[in-house]
Amino acid sequence: MRGETALERLSTTPSTTSQWWVIGLCMLFNVIDGLDVMAMAFTASRVAAEWALNGAQLGLLLSASLVGMALGSLLAAPRADRFGRRPLLLAGLLLSGLGMLLSFWSPDHHVLMFLRLLTGIGTGAVLVGANVLTFEHASPQRRNLAVALQSLAFAMGASLGGVLAHGLNDLMGWRYVFLAGGCITLVAALAGVFWLRESPSFLALEHRAPIPPLSPDDVSRPFSAGQWQQTLSLALALFLLMFCFYFVMSWTPALLVDNGFTDQQGARIGMLLALGGMLGALFLGLAANRFGCRRLLSGFLLLDAALLPLMVPASHVPGLAALVAVTLGLMLNGAVAALFVLAPQAFCTSVRTTGVGVVLAMGRLGAIISPVVAGFLLDAGWTAQHLFMFFAGSQVLAVLLIRRGTRER
Repeated sequence: MRGETALERLSTTPSTTSQWWVIGLCMLFNVIDGLDVMAMAFTASRVAAEWALNGAQLGLLLSASLVGMALGSLLAAPRADRFGRRPLLLAGLLLSGLGMLLSFWSPDHHVLMFLRLLTGIGTGAVLVGANVLTFEHASPQRRNLAVALQSLAFAMGASLGGVLAHGLNDLMGWRYVFLAGGCITLVAALAGVFWLRESPSFLALEHRAPIPPLSPDDVSRPFSAGQWQQTLSLALALFLLMFCFYFVMSWTPALLVDNGFTDQQGARIGMLLALGGMLGALFLGLAANRFGCRRLLSGFLLLDAALLPLMVPASHVPGLAALVAVTLGLMLNGAVAALFVLAPQAFCTSVRTTGVGVVLAMGRLGAIISPVVAGFLLDAGWTAQHLFMFFAGSQVLAVLLIRRGTRER
């Protein structure tokens, strides 16, 4: 196909300034995505206090954007294979920006929940679009690094969102966190209108006129003969990885406090997990060309499985707990970055965004149910050690899926 020829032609040339400009814009969009997604987590206590929310109501608020991200990845992505990656990105930024902005005027938690759902749909579309656009602009010598940097940018956005939220919460109130996030997102969308370029491989495709209406077949194409095994393996592997990732990020500080840590020590472990995460994405991007992304992913997942059962015993030695936390964060985020690199490789240009959308949507599903499953198991009498061992098993299963069902190009 002409799209694949364009991608191969790009593979023979080094990355240019204009290509890195697009990749940099996609990184900026992912930074803002991270800020938008985490805004609710950073304001949850203030929102709950203002509207006297119970745990179930607050949980729904926190989950709404994750549900939206899954919908955005699954339902919006096929349109990018028909109309372009650039329109998907810009529409996603516009929707998430408006969702954040309107949240400032939310009269109650029902309206805020709906707006968080819309924000999530927008951010889900942006994540898919940025991943594919970066893959299709970067030369192969820098492609792994460029895609991995998108994962790092999302984590950086979540961290910067915490700093922004802390300041605005204390000075002006939780609503201004959403107001600031919405304005920043809409300014980024405006920058994209002027400076974001479409994928060369998408432009090279032979378009049929008129374009037929979207149908259920567009989502089913990643499961066609010869393709379904890779799609299913990547999707289930990301589901299991995000299932473990969100357990570790959501529950580890609290579980360590229950095992003797102070609140400050628990919070410090959470920060070390995030710091290790950014280092993991960068390491993957730099090392993937030399060692192979698929091989690194298998190693990261196996090390995750080995480190998780050590978290509770290490809690009795604070220095050791910090080392385990940084290493575990590095491995988990390195594995996420590796799957983000492998996903666009698995699909041809005409179905790439749809396929990546299916994979990322399954990952979001794992993120949504992970904290709930952990809470249910704790209520059923499981100990922290049992939980860490259970989630370690999910990583071993992910390794088997990757080794049996995927290939690297």
